[in-house]
Amino acid sequence: MKKSFYFSLFCLLLTSSAFAQIGGIENSVNDMADTVRAVFPIILGVIFLVGFLFNAGHFFGENADLKKGITRVLVFVLIAGAVVGIFTYLISIVV
Repeated sequence: MKKSFYFSLFCLLLTSSAFAQIGGIENSVNDMADTVRAVFPIILGVIFLVGFLFNAGHFFGENADLKKGITRVLVFVLIAGAVVGIFTYLISIVV
């Protein structure tokens, strides 16, 4: 009888510490998600600017091809929009 009581008490104490650890993880995940939310638009803007600069050669110069330049920029914008949409959806689910 004493062994089962001690075992039950041990299990009860073990689970309470596990719940405390889950609470700590949740707070750190919230902090990290807030940081990512703040930094993500800046990173996306830099990526968009770099992508536009790489495609700027299609708009200017001797071999300018306006159609090719616009097509590449639109494809880049669609890909960036998809990444933003997926990121926003995942953040809204997780946090």
